[in-house]
Amino acid sequence: MTLKFTRRTALVGAAALPLAATTLGASAAHSSAPAPHARSFKLGAFTITALLDGSRQVGDSKAIFGGGASDADFAAVSAQNFIAADSAQFFFTPSLVETAQQKILFDTGLGKGGIQMALAEVGLTPADIDLVVITHMHPDHIGGLTTDGAETFAKARYVTGRREFDFWRGMEAGNRIVDLMAAKLTPFAEKLTFLEDQGSVASGITALASHGHTPGHMSYRLESEGQQLVLTADLANHYVWSFAHPEWEIKFDMDKAAATAARRQVLGMLAADKIPMIGYHMPFPAAGFVETRGAGFRFVPVSYQMMG
Repeated sequence: MTLKFTRRTALVGAAALPLAATTLGASAAHSSAPAPHARSFKLGAFTITALLDGSRQVGDSKAIFGGGASDADFAAVSAQNFIAADSAQFFFTPSLVETAQQKILFDTGLGKGGIQMALAEVGLTPADIDLVVITHMHPDHIGGLTTDGAETFAKARYVTGRREFDFWRGMEAGNRIVDLMAAKLTPFAEKLTFLEDQGSVASGITALASHGHTPGHMSYRLESEGQQLVLTADLANHYVWSFAHPEWEIKFDMDKAAATAARRQVLGMLAADKIPMIGYHMPFPAAGFVETRGAGFRFVPVSYQMMG
């Protein structure tokens, strides 16, 4: 299938261009034209919108994304893909899935207002969200559940994987994630339901276990009118290094071996079946395809031909 992105409404504000650190992005970063926070496309009867919650640059890339790699190999892969080996741009992209019945938000961002700005670009507010699905409990995925201490998505119900919730609930207070859950999610526990691997969020939306990044990390398969897409969440944290060498350990992965196995399994499926994906930390608008390359993979992002 192809992905045809569109800008659904007039933009309502400027965002820092994510690639401003690169040579090609430097001149664009000083443009007065606003950068989009939202990109939408159709998947059968579904409307999918990538929502840019924020972006930031991180240093010491090899320590974060290249565990187990030699300095020479990490530098070589970086050079082959025309990116710096010592820094990276990190993106935070929740996804909105609109079905005929519901508006379903996957993850909520950092909690700094980016999700509200992105929703506004497609004519929505947090009050329009019917269901919030949490792929896992890391702060950049649950941070947006509250705003100034109040529930952001006041009319929504919540869904998350039982294994993920039970793991963090079983840990003692004082852990950053446990404490954040207590502030962001526990107050709304009566609205929270759980699912297992292959559990159904709604018609055409199915949980896909991809444990390792966290103990209960989930991806989600979307199917509508014969078309498919997988929301991979944090299965792969970088669009070059995590694809070219799925075995390179990622600092944020709690179970490194399980995370590597999940990456190989899911990326292999996407490549073999030519199913598109949206990855939470991929370059905005976060969507693309996967192809095999040697013993690893390559992320093929949406191109200008797919942008409206």
